[in-house]
Amino acid sequence: MNSLLHWFSMGGYGVYVWAAYGLAASVLLGNLIVCQRKKVETHKRLHQWLKGSQQ
Repeated sequence: MNSLLHWFSMGGYGVYVWAAYGLAASVLLGNLIVCQRKKVETHKRLHQWLKGSQQ
């Protein structure tokens, strides 16, 4: 158990390393959310445009 805690502390730099991992993960998750919202918005706009051009 002690070796696991030592590994997580990373020689005193663990706070910075894990904060960087957390920041990177949150940026990646944010990118996924933004892309998904844009995809839904684009599909709606395309559907409306196609629906309007068929009339």
